[in-house]
Parts: sequence; structure tokens; C-alpha cells
Amino acid sequence: MTIALSQFNEVRLDNVSRDFGALNALRNVNLTIRRREFIALLGPSGCGKSTTLNCIAGLLPVTGGAIWLDKSRVDTLKPEERGFGMVFQNYALFPHMNLRQNIGFGLKMRGKTKAEIDRKVDEALRLVRLQGQEHKLPGQLSGGQQQRVAIARAIVIEPPLVLMDEPLSNLDAKLRLEMRAEIRRIHNELGATTIYVTHDQDEALSLADRIVVLRDGVVRQVGTPKELYEAPAHLDVADFMGFRNKLKGSVVSHDNGRAVVDVEGAKISGVAREKLAVGAVAFAAIRSDDLVAGEPGPNALAVTVDTIEYRGREFVGTARSRGGLDFVFRSHVAVEPGAAVHLRAADERVLVFAEPA
Repeated sequence: MTIALSQFNEVRLDNVSRDFGALNALRNVNLTIRRREFIALLGPSGCGKSTTLNCIAGLLPVTGGAIWLDKSRVDTLKPEERGFGMVFQNYALFPHMNLRQNIGFGLKMRGKTKAEIDRKVDEALRLVRLQGQEHKLPGQLSGGQQQRVAIARAIVIEPPLVLMDEPLSNLDAKLRLEMRAEIRRIHNELGATTIYVTHDQDEALSLADRIVVLRDGVVRQVGTPKELYEAPAHLDVADFMGFRNKLKGSVVSHDNGRAVVDVEGAKISGVAREKLAVGAVAFAAIRSDDLVAGEPGPNALAVTVDTIEYRGREFVGTARSRGGLDFVFRSHVAVEPGAAVHLRAADERVLVFAEPA
């Protein structure tokens, strides 16, 4: 293969902080990214994920801590001196240059020979499957094709690290799915190391080797997709990983990793994710897929259905309890708005968290 990415063992963020005046956008972020890993930075808008990426890229200076590439400190270097590849949300292609010129621009700026540029651009075009399109201008391409050009331009300079800032957010749903698979294929084929910013949990789950969840500039949890999906460590992480139903109640009992929470008189049993005290306020978190509409029984709450939507293989509904708790649930049979039903979940699918400080 003509393109051979620069090799290293790890990228390390040591207590990295970034302030904007009185605003602490990042606070003491510690993270080690290993060679060939695909890392997703995940969280809601304003959580610090793009700020983290821009600090690594050198587009923003850190105001505390350091960033290391193996034993070399890189946060003191200019962006071009770091040699990282960057893929932006808006593609950032030169509209007056054709694909070949756009992809080869970074190599030309590095003083590479025409023969070397041609070889590497040809390989990049093959890798992103745009052979035969090289003489087109960006405006003649679809959004997905433009994003492939942006990826080719980032990898053709053979960077040690590829940085992607929400690269699929401007694409429609079908193209996002297609490009998701393409990005992972390119990552695997190159043996790349990738840091990928997204607010989409499905993207993070499908692409990443490990996910870093941020909130208010702080790393809340780092783990594999399976760990984050099945065992979020905090209520806010659970919320972002799809536990949309958060039922406030008080702890009735807590023993051997199990807890029972009184929610509007119903006893909801689940897996305790944090230390809990009997009588204290707690939240039972449940995914919408795990709530089943049916008859009264264990782990069940009486609700009134507000809305119901047909989603092809299933129905998705919203409901409210007598005490004003809101629910999102799924059902394989139609449930009429206004119907009184009981929603329940198996206790192993319920996670119990202490009230956030």
C-alpha cells in the first residue's frame, strides 16, 4: 500500500484544561489513546467534546495540562507541526479545485514530488472508492462523496492520528449509515488511530472501540460500547446511552447489588449502580425497549397512554403516571391514546442510581 500512516504507541492527555474566560470548557481531562484504536468522544452539545478535539489538533491552545505523542509533548507545537489529519463537519474543501487537487493539497504544501503526490492520491482515491471522479469539482459531488474526499485528504498525508469532528451530521439518515461503515472500513484497512466526535450514541456504539462520555467539560466514563450500553456508571451517562425513563423514588432496600425503589407506591427492583442508603432519593433508569405494556404485576406502574406512533415493526408510545412521571415505551401491539395500562420491566433491565449531587 502506498499510504502508510506514521506509527506511535499512544496519545496521552494529562490533566488537560481549556478555559474561555470564566467558563471551564474542559477540566482536568485524562485520557490515553492506544495505537490503532477508534475512540469516540460522546456527549450533548456544550459538553467539551469538540473542544477536546480542537486542543489535540492545535486549533485551540490548552490552558492547563499537556498532550503527549509517546514521549514528545505536542500541545506546544503549531497545528501543522503536529501532522494530524482533520476531517471537519462542513468538509472544508476548496470549491475551485478538483478532487485530485483537493486531496493532494497537503502533500504539495509539504514539498512532495509530483510523482509521489500522484501515487498517494491514486491510493487515497482507491481507498475511498472515488476512482474515475478525480477531475470533478466538489460542487458536482453528493454530500457523501464530498465527505469521502475530506477523509482522503486527511489520510493522504500519512498522519499518526486522524481527527473527525461530527463528519456525518450534514448527511441524511441513509448516507450516514453508509458512511459509518465506510469510515470503519477505512480505519481498519489503514490501521489508523482515530478520534471521532459525535452526539449520536448509535454512531459511537457502531464505530468505536472505546467511548468517552463527557459532560460539562469532565470525563464521566470511558469504556467499550458494551460496557457503556449495559453498565453506565452515572445517571447522566445512562440518560445519554438511551435510558430515557428516569423514575424518581426512595430506596426501600439495598442488598447484594440489588435495590428496591418506591416509585409512587410501586416497588421497582433493579441493579444498584451506586452506593445507596435506605430512605434516600434514587432514580430507577429503564430503556424504552425494556418497558412492556400489559397487566399489573411485579415492577409495574399504572400509566395513561398519551401518544402512540407506528414505527414499522413496533409502536413507540409516551405515557404519564398519576403522579406526573413521563414514560417512553415500545409495544408490538397498538395501544390507543387514553388507554390505562401498566408498564413494567424485568428487574435485571432496571438500573438504580443515587440522586445526583
